[in-house]
Amino acid sequence: MLQFRTQGFNGSAVKYSPFFDNRLAVASAANFGLVGNGRLWILELTPEGIVPMKWFATQDALYDLAWSEIHENQVLTASGDGSIKLFDCGVNEFPIQQWKEHGREVFSVNWNMIAKDKFCSSSWDGTVRIWSPHREQSLLTLPIHSCTYSATFTPHSPDLLSAVSSDGQIRLFDLRTPASASNHLVMQFRNHGSPGLPGQYMPPAAAYPNEVLTHDWNKYRPSILATGGVDTAIRTFDIRSPNPGLAITTLTGHSYAVKKLSWSPHLSSVLLSASYDMTCRVWSDGSDQPAGQLPSAGSQLGMMNKHTEFATGIDWCLFGNEGWCASVGWDENLFVWDVRGVMT
Repeated sequence: MLQFRTQGFNGSAVKYSPFFDNRLAVASAANFGLVGNGRLWILELTPEGIVPMKWFATQDALYDLAWSEIHENQVLTASGDGSIKLFDCGVNEFPIQQWKEHGREVFSVNWNMIAKDKFCSSSWDGTVRIWSPHREQSLLTLPIHSCTYSATFTPHSPDLLSAVSSDGQIRLFDLRTPASASNHLVMQFRNHGSPGLPGQYMPPAAAYPNEVLTHDWNKYRPSILATGGVDTAIRTFDIRSPNPGLAITTLTGHSYAVKKLSWSPHLSSVLLSASYDMTCRVWSDGSDQPAGQLPSAGSQLGMMNKHTEFATGIDWCLFGNEGWCASVGWDENLFVWDVRGVMT
């Protein structure tokens, strides 16, 4: 396990570069993101350990980041002042581009992996916006009407994106549809059910709303996504199901809210989570059973508990062996570790 201290700044998110196997970026904020500056760290893995290649100071907290899919040196950041900034590792000090249309904190940014000239952002102002790095204004605004913690394009289609928010809803948008009155909304359901009973369905009248803080699409199964939030449970859903609001699998074990989720880029049944309970956990959703056997209910495969404050960000390494990942937390620590080393 490798470790790096983001001295004076509490980590919010970490992402491996899609171009270099030894480079990653960390978004961070002073004073736990409540007040003060932010810092974007560009770090490299070397034989001597993790070393800072470059860092950029910002006037407000950074909550999320995304590597550009078209330029190996560029990184997007989501800021507490409502702005989105694009930094280039080869340019000193200042962002090379900035957008500011959101009225509140920007809480997530995500680059389209297929239509690589687009990215999206979500904000506490209750909107998701679509952008191009070549345009000064946003291309499209999607109303959510609720604090939106996470928005992401699916890795399987250039026109499908999803968002989760404080009203407990999961929304799916298809940009190929006419805008009309629905603003490209093609599916919406509540992330509900009892966290203690895997797969249990509760009718809408009995369902209770849960703030959904994070979600991610499976890299191998285009219709499967996972969500996590304040109810401490992780749920997986199939949007092609006749009842997409019925969770396929409910994974329990965290004792506080699930802050971040990421499906493995190597194994279709494995996902990683980071939680306010200061742990990162690796899970199987039970879909990897031999042909002819029913999927299991899913299970926890292992836990990493080196963080001493909220674990806020995780990401998988795209290169090399299938288990390497990175995590950050409010303890000012970045850890690079192998999930196979914590599996029981």
